Amino acid sequence: MRPATEALIVIDVQNDFCPGGALAVPEGDAIVPGVNALMREFPAVILTQDWHPAGHTSFASEHPGRAPMETVEMPYGPQILWPDHCVQGTPGAAFHPDLDTDRADLILRKGFRRAIDSYSAFFENDGTTPTGLEGYLRTRGLSRLTMVGLATDVCVAYSAQDAARLGFEVELRADLCRGIDHEGSLGRALAAMRERGVVVH
Repeated sequence: MRPATEALIVIDVQNDFCPGGALAVPEGDAIVPGVNALMREFPAVILTQDWHPAGHTSFASEHPGRAPMETVEMPYGPQILWPDHCVQGTPGAAFHPDLDTDRADLILRKGFRRAIDSYSAFFENDGTTPTGLEGYLRTRGLSRLTMVGLATDVCVAYSAQDAARLGFEVELRADLCRGIDHEGSLGRALAAMRERGVVVH
């Protein structure tokens, strides 16, 4: 078992992000056995869950004439439009059935505010509205974080960079993540994480 200051953060390993899902990440399900095995090493495990209301403003279906992967301007900045995904209470929003959710100390739901998206486990996409995860980690004395999950170049990258910015030590297990890699986004995300001080393995 690792020291009591370490936590594993498992980002969005949900059906809609796995093959066959509404916003499938290639080989997203392939990481599940390795993630389950890694959980056994950590004194604390936190799972995040994308949890959108129907009609979320980040869905392309809410923007007539727009297609998924197009970008629009929102009050909080640029927003990629996505297919409808991880809608609250649907099978797509559920964790992958093989993920060991019983091992989680905390399940943090994000993206539940209709008017703003939430990639990071720490903040909404305005960069200021907190999810509460920082406070949870600090009150438990958890200062060193290992990140795994989906997708490397979106929610994992935003979470890792925010954690580093907040002063946590952050490690990314790239072998236990998978990316979308839309127009080179994976390479840019890995570079941005390293620039923030995230240790990428």
